[in-house]
Amino acid sequence: MNAKQTIVALSTPSGSGALGVIRLSGPEAVDIANSVFKGKDLRKQATHTLHFGLIMDGEAILDEVVIGIFLAPKSYTKENVIEISCHGSSYIIQRIISLLIENGARAAKPGEFTLQAFLNGAFDLSKAEAVADLIASNSRASHDVAMQQMRGGFANELQGLREQLVHFASMIELELDFAEEDVEFANREQLRELILKINQVITKLISSFELGNVIKNGIPIVIAGKPNVGKSTLLNSLLNEERAIVSDIAGTTRDTIEDEINIEGVIFRFIDTAGIRETADLIEAKGVERTLEKMKQAKLIIYMTEANQDFSDISEQVEGLDKQDIPYIVLVNKAELLNDQQKEQLQELPVHFMSAKEHIGVDELKESLLEAVDVSGIDTNETILTNIRHVEALRSTETALNRVLENIDNPITSDFLAMDIKQALHYLGEIVGEVTTDDLLENIFSKFCIGK
Repeated sequence: MNAKQTIVALSTPSGSGALGVIRLSGPEAVDIANSVFKGKDLRKQATHTLHFGLIMDGEAILDEVVIGIFLAPKSYTKENVIEISCHGSSYIIQRIISLLIENGARAAKPGEFTLQAFLNGAFDLSKAEAVADLIASNSRASHDVAMQQMRGGFANELQGLREQLVHFASMIELELDFAEEDVEFANREQLRELILKINQVITKLISSFELGNVIKNGIPIVIAGKPNVGKSTLLNSLLNEERAIVSDIAGTTRDTIEDEINIEGVIFRFIDTAGIRETADLIEAKGVERTLEKMKQAKLIIYMTEANQDFSDISEQVEGLDKQDIPYIVLVNKAELLNDQQKEQLQELPVHFMSAKEHIGVDELKESLLEAVDVSGIDTNETILTNIRHVEALRSTETALNRVLENIDNPITSDFLAMDIKQALHYLGEIVGEVTTDDLLENIFSKFCIGK
C-alpha cells in the first residue's frame, strides 16, 4: 500500500439522499480537488474553511458543492483532507468520484482513511478499533463504551502498566551488563508486587468481555415452547411488524428467525425457534434440534405456553428449564381464556400472563426483560472490553507474567526473566499497535466501511 497516494471515497451511506460527502486524503488532495473546482483557488485557502462553487468536468457542470479544507497535520488522517458536500444523487456522486480518480486519486479501500490516521500517529490501534465500534453502535450502552475507548480509557490504562514493566525490564537488562559483578538492580519483591497488581487489572479486563460482548452485539434471547403456542405472534408483537409467519398449523416455524429491538437503550436479539416436540418430519426435527442448541447459547429464555395446557404439563416444562441453569421467563399466552382460579394456581410457578395476538402484556414483558438482564449498574466510564483480539492478547500477557512470577522464585539467570517480561510487553504492544504486522492491520481495517 502506497501511503503517498491520495485516496478518495464516499463517506456517507450509499444510495440517494439529500447530501453526499466525498472525502479525499493525501498529499495531492487539494490540487486534485482544485483541478475540478470552479470557485476560489483552493490552494490559497486556509485550513478548516468552507468554499462554495461548482464541480466541472471540462465545460460540463456536474454539481454545486461546498468544499471543506483540512490541511495537514490538523485533519483526521494528519494528511491534507478535502471533503466535498454534493447533492446525494448516486449518479452525481459516481461522476464526481470518477472525475477525481481521472485526475490522480485512487479509490480507497475499506477503513483506509482510519488506517492512514493510525499509521500517521493520530491514535493507537485500540482507539482505531473503537472508531468502528462507534459507527456500529446501536444502543446507548454500546455508544458509551465505544466513546470511552475512543477517548483512550483502555489505552491509558495499559500505558501505565507498560511503563512500569519497561522500567523493570531496563533494570534487569542493566544487571546483565554487570553479570560478572553479581549485582541486582531490579528489586525482585517489588517486581512480584507489580506483576500481581497487573494480573489483577488483566483479570478484571478479561472478565469484562462477557458484558462488553453483550453490549456490543445485543442480549440473545430465545423464544421457545411447544408448537403453535404463539411464539411467532409474540416476536411480531415485540417488533411491531409481521416478521414471522403465523399459522394455526403446528410446526410452521422450521428454522430460527432472529431480529433485534432496542428497549430503553439495551439491544435484545430475539430468536424465534421451532416448536419443541417429537416429530417424524426430518426438516421439523432439524428445527427442533437447532432450538435446543440456541437455548443453550441464550442469556435468557422466554418459554411460552398457552392457557389450554394443563397445570401439571406447564409445571413439568418449568422443571426442565430449571435444570438448564439459564435465566428464563415463562409466559402463558391467551391469558384471557383463564379464570381467576387458574391464574392463581399458575402464579405459584411463577408465570407472566399475556395475549400476544391482542398485544396485551407486551409492555410488562419488556419491563421484565430489563429486570432479568439488569444493565442499569453498568459504569461505562470503566474500561469494558468488546474486542476478542484484546482479550486474547491480555491472556497471552497474563501467561508471560505468570512465568515471570515462577522464575522469581527459581534460581535462574536474569536473561530468562528479561525474556518473559519482554514477551509480556510484546503482547501489550499488540493491543495498542506498537507491535503490528501487515496481516493484522489488513484484518482489522478491512472490517471498516469504505470512506472511514
